[in-house]
Amino acid sequence: MQHRNLVPLRGWCRMQKQLFIVYDYMPNCSLDKLIFGNPTTILAWPRRYAILKGVAAGLAYLHEGWEKRVIHRDIKSSKVLLDTEFNGRLGDFGLARLYEHSENPGTTQLVGTVGYIAPELTKTAKATPSSDMFSFGVLLL
Repeated sequence: MQHRNLVPLRGWCRMQKQLFIVYDYMPNCSLDKLIFGNPTTILAWPRRYAILKGVAAGLAYLHEGWEKRVIHRDIKSSKVLLDTEFNGRLGDFGLARLYEHSENPGTTQLVGTVGYIAPELTKTAKATPSSDMFSFGVLLL
């Protein structure tokens, strides 16, 4: 998976049942730290729009643009990392699932973050591109 709005994976290692993942360094931290870490920080509307537009482009790539369909299952502000130019890049695919485009995606385990989870997941536990989009909508707020 390679897209300008996804954090590039550089390597990984499994040692003693633990998985270590190496991503590119994102010098401007995560969106949640930018928003909540410093109460005096105010993001101008054009920058907010650009960050969220980038996340939307990355999410569209995951759902439709790559050879497989990827359901992220945990879209939230701490998963949006910011590069040197404050481009929003979606990262942390630890809960993500891969599907063929012809498959009907749907997991059977409820995962994600309370407040970002689509309401139907509490009954069905079947994550879909629509449930990722619900989480993205919460992120927009």
